Amino acid sequence: MTTHHTPSPLPLSGIRVLDLSRILAGPWAAQTLADLGAEVIKVERPSTGDDTRVWGPPFLEDVNTGERADAAYFMTCNRGKQSITVDFTQAAGAALLKTLVKKCDILIENFKVGGLKKYGLDYASLKEIHPGLIYCSITGFGQTGPYAERPGYDFLIQAMGGLMSITGERDDKAGGGPQKVGVAITDVMTGLYSTVGILSALRARDLTGEGQHLDMALMDVQVAALANQASSYLVTGESPVRLGNEHPSITPYQSLPAKDGYFILATGNDSQFKNFCQAAGRPELSSDARFLTNKDRVTHRDQLTPLLEEITRTRNIDEWVLIMERAGVPCGPINTLERVFADPQVKARELRVDIPHTQYGSVPSVASPIRLSKTPIQYNKAPPQLGEHNEAVLQGLLGLSDQEMTRLQEAGIL
Repeated sequence: MTTHHTPSPLPLSGIRVLDLSRILAGPWAAQTLADLGAEVIKVERPSTGDDTRVWGPPFLEDVNTGERADAAYFMTCNRGKQSITVDFTQAAGAALLKTLVKKCDILIENFKVGGLKKYGLDYASLKEIHPGLIYCSITGFGQTGPYAERPGYDFLIQAMGGLMSITGERDDKAGGGPQKVGVAITDVMTGLYSTVGILSALRARDLTGEGQHLDMALMDVQVAALANQASSYLVTGESPVRLGNEHPSITPYQSLPAKDGYFILATGNDSQFKNFCQAAGRPELSSDARFLTNKDRVTHRDQLTPLLEEITRTRNIDEWVLIMERAGVPCGPINTLERVFADPQVKARELRVDIPHTQYGSVPSVASPIRLSKTPIQYNKAPPQLGEHNEAVLQGLLGLSDQEMTRLQEAGIL
């Protein structure tokens, strides 16, 4: 006898999100909610859609026509969503979204401060028709303060929020100078913090029955994410400097040269440093008065680093990784993305997922790192085609007739 198990409902089953956001931070939050089971309705501009649909190359290719289609960038943060096209700058389009808002729990937007007020889609207007609405606004600098009206982009905020001042090689070394992180990390973190805030607001609504407004700012997130570097400044009053791949408070915790490239050595305590010295055939270094403790090593890092480089240049990267693994010392290669996705650990954790798609055959995606034992995330909804769900949402959910749909299309609202 075969027993069939009904999958458990996902954590956010029954929650509906109206996603008015574009680019990365807002869509990242909405995708995370979709991964967790929320129904996410993405509102896009008729004909053009989200800006990132054309942010390429690379672009995906339509398997039916062979033509260039959506950019890979769009696929980054829009899986699990439905797409509708509504021009809410027209009164009829705004009215349509207000009707839709009444059926939603959450709204996410990343327009300039006050940008949606003229359409009656700001929080103050919508809470009058839906007091339980959780309304998340994502901007560069927040809803208040002298910079509130300014546009804000990830690169700009990495600079203004201090991240670039501590990222990059030391000024006295070749290639020295401030650097941005290789992905739009402030956008991603803002999306994640926004998700946390939205889930907290959902829980608060369970207790009070009331929704609320979340004021999320890229600048706030970037400053908060300075973590130990911010604490060090607040305690000492001294701005941290760029140290390249070195750590301001731990040594050796850096990249080191091997025969065939660079690898990472990350000794987190004195015993790991001792184990490194033993495994590297230089046990006397760990008893050197300059390097006895982490504090000593940080103080004398300029004397220690050349000695380490002399040692590590004698072997290949893979040899060092194997030796340090046996010694219990954290160590690893600096992988290209090709090596990342070929890595046995990445494969074992199934971090690449391929989602079926009618236009592209399938879309490759990176799995969510959230692993739930009873309600695992399901990857069965690829990023949508532009306006793919107009009928399903506007007729199925709002009950519009064929005639009303035709009239809206002819007026350029859909």
